[in-house]
Amino acid sequence: MHSNVGGVAPMLIDTYGRVATDLRVSLTDRCNLRCTYCMPEEGLQWLAKPELLTDDEIVRLVSLAVTRLGVTEVRFTGGEPLLRPGLVDIVSRCAELSPRPRMSLTTNGIGLARTAEALREAGLDRVNVSLDTLRPEVFRALTRRDRHHDVLAGLAAARAAGLDPVKVNAVLMPGLNEDEAPDLLAWAVANDYELRFIEQMPLDAQHGWKRDGMITAGDILTSLRTRFDLTAEEREERGSAPAERWLVDGGPARVGVIASVTRPFCRACDRTRLTADGQVRTCLFAREETDLRGALRSGAGDEEIAGLWRRAMWGKKAGSGLDDPAFLQPDRPMSAIGG
Repeated sequence: MHSNVGGVAPMLIDTYGRVATDLRVSLTDRCNLRCTYCMPEEGLQWLAKPELLTDDEIVRLVSLAVTRLGVTEVRFTGGEPLLRPGLVDIVSRCAELSPRPRMSLTTNGIGLARTAEALREAGLDRVNVSLDTLRPEVFRALTRRDRHHDVLAGLAAARAAGLDPVKVNAVLMPGLNEDEAPDLLAWAVANDYELRFIEQMPLDAQHGWKRDGMITAGDILTSLRTRFDLTAEEREERGSAPAERWLVDGGPARVGVIASVTRPFCRACDRTRLTADGQVRTCLFAREETDLRGALRSGAGDEEIAGLWRRAMWGKKAGSGLDDPAFLQPDRPMSAIGG
């Protein structure tokens, strides 16, 4: 059932032969924005502190993943991971693991201006910042908060701290920012950020997502081509990379589009996910979870916990099911699952 490669510990392999080497770790379900495509204006019922993994538990699980299960990439997510008080220390401790994983952070950028340097010194390699618009008034409408300037400051601080690459993730919404794709790309190129557009996914707490109302990858590319010459980037294989990438006006600048809904990349998925309350998820859209927190707190040993993780991933489904008319959203929204 499990294989060994070059003496590396048994991997997180599934029945379709995919190997999970990329771990997404949610540090909190809380967020300081209220994006319309994620949660209602009043927010959500947050996890109680005793339900959250402690800093020590997070580091132990990351250590297990890296030293026993073949994980090579760790991305810290939320909610908003910068709200986690112990973030810098968690990054620092994970950077001491051998082999050292490549570490990144997905954030809305609020607070990054004051933490980017410390995170870089702790061992963070790169950062993805969510920014859907260049217009402060549209930002307020999308996020229900007046923090546009803080996000821009966070991006600048990430660049100054030497985090590389600095990626910007943008979601386009009908009637709000659907016309901004060319402006966002021009701005990203001018500031040496790598822009990636992401199709809106059915992970909002309100379950208001509608397939026929979303801005698709095709729509985005059509809009970009009104101002830019896009050339598909030559790569031997797209592999597990979620973004299809294009050179902008011949390069070297690039733009990516993550078509999670219309052109999913499930066949090569290499991800495993850990929620803030210690549940393994095999997919963003999974409706099942495996409890590692309970095992940790009942005194289970490392190999027992690793075995639970392996069995969870062995049962990973072939795809997200988004292309099935009977698709059902997971009960938990994106903020509770982790980006």
